[in-house]
Amino acid sequence: MLTGKVALITGSGRGIGKTIALTFAKNGADVVINYPIDSLKDEADGVVDEIKALGARAVALKANVADFNEAKALIDGTIAEFGKLDVLVNNAGITRDQLLLRMTEEDFDQVIAINLKGVFNCTKHAARPMLKTGGSIINMSSVVGLVGNVGQLNYSASKAGLIGITKSTAKEFAKKNIRANAIAPGFIESDMTKKLSEKVIEAALTNIPMNKFGNVQDVANVALFLASNLSSYVTGEVIRVDGGMVM
Repeated sequence: MLTGKVALITGSGRGIGKTIALTFAKNGADVVINYPIDSLKDEADGVVDEIKALGARAVALKANVADFNEAKALIDGTIAEFGKLDVLVNNAGITRDQLLLRMTEEDFDQVIAINLKGVFNCTKHAARPMLKTGGSIINMSSVVGLVGNVGQLNYSASKAGLIGITKSTAKEFAKKNIRANAIAPGFIESDMTKKLSEKVIEAALTNIPMNKFGNVQDVANVALFLASNLSSYVTGEVIRVDGGMVM
């Protein structure tokens, strides 16, 4: 589905980003793995090795997407390595959860810098090379960007902002054959959800009509659809992967 395409996934050394990277590689894409700090290099290199074992090309590039110039270097490095950029997945993100009255200015600023400004940085720098070839931009939002959540004012704001970025990008570049869409995951099985108590899990499941958590492959499959030509007439959409939790 992605043969001949080059994809960059930010924050792709683990979790959803890693699964998206592997899914893209299995479908023929050459992949750029991004990591933000030196201590995560080995993790990113491990993903590169897994991708190469699948027969695809891959490289790991360090960049803090919240830094405008590092984001530019990330895009430039992708072009230098593979000659073009067809798919950008803005996946890098952090949480600094805290109730509003306890949330610090730093908690707010850090989340907005990476989750929101990082997407602006990468999208701005990726758009120009994509003008030559067309492309697909996929932004990783969240259901909390649609409905909010207690203790996640900063995270919810960043994910809601991503929806605005997605729709504006889609409108600006539709005539240039560049599509922009967002994915809004709900409860996805992860190291974090494994730490939840049975009581919390039961409470969460009561709000999910399908009565189960999703997994990272569920999200990666939607990303694959949006990256591929199967979604060539889809832009400006927010696709929930949440088992019906928000509808």
